[in-house]
Amino acid sequence: MAIDAAMLRAPYACDPGQSRGRLHREPASRGRSPFRRDCDRIIHSTAFRRLKHKTQVFVFDEGDHYRTRLTHTLEVAQVARALARALRLDEDLAEALALAHDLGHPPFGHAGERALDECLGVFGGFDHNAQTLRAVTALERRYPTFDGLNLTWETLEGLVKHNGPLTDRDGKPLGRYRAHGVPETILDYVALQDLQLWSFASAEAQVAAFADDIAYDAHDIDDGLRAALFSLDDIVAVALPGTIIADIRTAFPRLDAGRIVHELIRRLIGLLIEDVTAETGRRLAVLAPHAADDVRQAPSAVVGFSPATTAAEGLIKGFLETRMYRHARVQRVMNEATRVVRDLFARYSANPGELPAEWTEGLSGLDEAARARRIADFIAGMTDRYALAEHTRLFDSTPELR
Repeated sequence: MAIDAAMLRAPYACDPGQSRGRLHREPASRGRSPFRRDCDRIIHSTAFRRLKHKTQVFVFDEGDHYRTRLTHTLEVAQVARALARALRLDEDLAEALALAHDLGHPPFGHAGERALDECLGVFGGFDHNAQTLRAVTALERRYPTFDGLNLTWETLEGLVKHNGPLTDRDGKPLGRYRAHGVPETILDYVALQDLQLWSFASAEAQVAAFADDIAYDAHDIDDGLRAALFSLDDIVAVALPGTIIADIRTAFPRLDAGRIVHELIRRLIGLLIEDVTAETGRRLAVLAPHAADDVRQAPSAVVGFSPATTAAEGLIKGFLETRMYRHARVQRVMNEATRVVRDLFARYSANPGELPAEWTEGLSGLDEAARARRIADFIAGMTDRYALAEHTRLFDSTPELR
């Protein structure tokens, strides 16, 4: 006998039947919930396909087995669904948020983001969360009556607020937005459809954010070991992975290094998922929410690691920061990638005619800030290899990123 998903959904989960809807009204899908429809629209978007050739840590030609933005996104989606299922949340909404969370990332990972942020410094900077919102609400042009993907309110609020509120109730920016304010892209959209920047996002959005952390921790250890940036003996010094490796070696004393790494990653993901599930269950028991809005209006996030795992996960991130992200080899490639992005922005700014025809339409009538944002939109949508191909077309010398 088929089990009705609504019977399994917790009262604090987002109910697709009670969605706040889409900015542009559309007939309901006959065979899909609103959140499942969001997943499908994201998967079929151009921005999603481009993730295949966008850097996670290593650029596309450094090896076939390293994560890309696409493989990272798929791993996040798997973890998000596992957490949502364990917590009786809406799995489709959690998956939609996981699938879309990196759509705003430019080529070359965080190096590309930093470069665009510098290029747009006098025009409000570049923020990948804001760019994700821009991609799904404006830059995707597939439908005859509206721009963007016309995703549900719940998906959009989750993309913007998965790391917590952006402002207080009076509109004062919080967190990383204190210094320079909430990006105009977000504020402009909120003027059309209020995403309640002052509240937390749904439990599904919070789950997607922690799924991102879990995937990062696990696959960056895997990729760092594969790239020989550090060894198993190095990672043993980090408490949680070290304990897992010791347990594996005790249980399988003759296991080869490759299988130890795979078992380490498998067990690490499992332990982190179990910890988030247990800690979130504890917080939910204290809050006792009766509706999704009770989660949004809670005084603190409901999803999280336990205090002990928060500390252990922080040690993993610290290790990866020093031994991987700041490794001389990675830094050299990323410095060259930063130059590619800066060169492209400067060239298009000085010679807008170098842009494809569809990107120059109406460009001359825009003010300087809007022109800069249009150029940043074009660059942010590039894959690594397209950015390098454009650089080769426009400049006499292009760095070899490897």
